[in-house]
Amino acid sequence: MNLTNELAKQRNRDAAERTLMAWIRTCLSLISFGFGLDKIIAAIDRATAGDEVQVERGVQLVAAAFMITGVLSMAGATVQYLRELRRLQHNDYVYRNKPQLAAPALQLTVVIENRLQKAAILFRLRVIRNKPA
Repeated sequence: MNLTNELAKQRNRDAAERTLMAWIRTCLSLISFGFGLDKIIAAIDRATAGDEVQVERGVQLVAAAFMITGVLSMAGATVQYLRELRRLQHNDYVYRNKPQLAAPALQLTVVIENRLQKAAILFRLRVIRNKPA
């Protein structure tokens, strides 16, 4: 057993754990935002239209997309973490610089969801402004 190699493996384990924690934080933020989105829209509607508020299907779909993205990303991050731990347990561990597709995919998904969310809010505000009194 080479002490230098074992210390390097420990650093890689620590780095994998920090990466997993960062993914969990990001995923929980997406899930939380998904839960809160329809509540925010309902509060805007209540403030402008009165007590009878019904959240639209589009807002619910965007909120569900945020939650699903968060859950799927967390599952993917966990799988990636477990694979890295399994690789580190082997004595013949060799670092491989492989492209990470999860982060760019998540970024693209969040950008698309963000655009949909903004469109839903702007559409809702336009409907509220054009509503006859």
